[in-house]
Amino acid sequence: MNALGDAHLRSWTLRFMALLAADTEDQLAWLGERELETESVVEEAELLCRVSEGLTERGVFEPGNLRDLQAIGRRLGEIDAACRAEHWANALATDPTWDEIRALARRLLLTTLGDWRQPVPRPARPHTNDR
Repeated sequence: MNALGDAHLRSWTLRFMALLAADTEDQLAWLGERELETESVVEEAELLCRVSEGLTERGVFEPGNLRDLQAIGRRLGEIDAACRAEHWANALATDPTWDEIRALARRLLLTTLGDWRQPVPRPARPHTNDR
């Protein structure tokens, strides 16, 4: 991949990890009225964790960052199908796994950026059929 693509993937990975690292209240505020399924969050984060291996090979992430991202990916992979099917807002409130993922994401951001408190990505606008 080219340097611009690697920089974009690194930036997106860190922004998404900032969302996972945020306090529950901030995550719920980010969700707003959207009913985002946990499965979507898990799939996006798992993809970013897998892509980070190639980014580390190209020097975009440090090996320690990769270990943290792999730990996040493993923990996400342990979330069972029933929990993945519910809305993320419900999962945040009831599943302690998200506290563990939050701690891992904070450790990653702390070692990578020096502080886990980072701006969360802007929420995507819901798709409409209007043109």
